[in-house]
Amino acid sequence: MQPLSRKTSTKQDGDAAEGRALAHLQGHGLRLVARNYRTPGRGGGEIDLVMREPDGTLVFVEVRKRASAAYGGAAGSVLGVKQRRIIFAARHFLMRLAGDPPPCRFDIVGMEGERIQWLRAAFDAG
Repeated sequence: MQPLSRKTSTKQDGDAAEGRALAHLQGHGLRLVARNYRTPGRGGGEIDLVMREPDGTLVFVEVRKRASAAYGGAAGSVLGVKQRRIIFAARHFLMRLAGDPPPCRFDIVGMEGERIQWLRAAFDAG
């Protein structure tokens, strides 16, 4: 079990990274729809940011922060199980919408130090 101060520090780091990612995406014209969307119950998924492009595309964003690009870097850490959980949460989110679902994509915003890397359509639900 991690000491409370370590958990708090990690949570604060994550929140700060999400804030930077949000500002970056808004600077590129995306609008915030939801933040930290979670499916109910255990074993579900979470989406850090749900954004909307000016053309109506719904963008599900995973934010990752790493100290360096070692071991694949921030964006390279979003693999199999994590992608499936994000897709599961996105499907749950879409079921709550009325009408036909809009076009969607899955992006990753990776941060290594002060560098921000935005990967559009980083993976798909197929």
